[in-house]
Amino acid sequence: MTERILVVGEALVDIVHRTDGTVEEYPGGSPLNVAIGLARLGHPVHFAARFGDDLHGHTLRAHLEREPHITLTPGTTAAAATSTATATLDESGAASYDFDLVWDVAGALDAAPTGHLHTGSIAATLMPGADAVLDAASRGHESGTVSYDPNARPSLMGDPADARARVEAVAAYSHVVKASDEDLAWFYPDLQLDDAMRHLGDLGVALVVVTRGKDGCRVHVPATGEWTDVPPVEGVVVIDTVGAGDSFMSGLLSGLLDADLLGSPEAAQALGRATLRDVMAAITRATTCAAMTVSRAGANPPTRAELPH
Repeated sequence: MTERILVVGEALVDIVHRTDGTVEEYPGGSPLNVAIGLARLGHPVHFAARFGDDLHGHTLRAHLEREPHITLTPGTTAAAATSTATATLDESGAASYDFDLVWDVAGALDAAPTGHLHTGSIAATLMPGADAVLDAASRGHESGTVSYDPNARPSLMGDPADARARVEAVAAYSHVVKASDEDLAWFYPDLQLDDAMRHLGDLGVALVVVTRGKDGCRVHVPATGEWTDVPPVEGVVVIDTVGAGDSFMSGLLSGLLDADLLGSPEAAQALGRATLRDVMAAITRATTCAAMTVSRAGANPPTRAELPH
């Protein structure tokens, strides 16, 4: 039985500027999107973040409270103000971001053990909250399993070498790391993609998955030395890519939780023994969730009922 699932990370409002000149606002933040995605796939989630008692904060709270499987940790809504991310879309639907963000999550975290902890993005690298996230990952590694999406944000993370040290500290506690090829190119400019993935495996990561946009994803199982490329779902009309990587992450975690490869110390041991074949159902769920998300506006991941049966 899976114990508490805790997602730790930023919650903010995405202000999306489209190529036709329209501007729309959506609840966002990579960890928030993952929490929503997991909840819609039927997994009860505790979410630790920081946002304020203001208009944007009310938008976030209402968005989260619409999901019956999400519980906010005490202190999540006590920030002085709510963070925002301005996303500018290009003709292909890809987004570039500018942030107005303060991150200090210590007041929203408790010492209760987790079966699975997920974190990522700005939360693991931006001080002062990054230290609290690292401590939570350390505890999560002891009590169960940890997943991590480093999600490079150059405008906030500064020098890649400094950010890389933070990323590797969290990765060393993580059983699953999902990143994009662009993330790894920024964190590891001197390494080819496979070498960067192999390096994460050397840190102790049991499953490394890299998304590659229209080229699908690449998967590495360090313990067995297996590799594979998985194509994207065919025939998808892309509206925008906002939240696509987060939907992939939640689908991946959902599949691994359902396979008893995440969520407890025993699951951690099982994942450490897993082969590529053992994780492929989770990879398929991840690619399906991402495809469904890019086919509609904003970070709007699917429910379990929407998945193919």
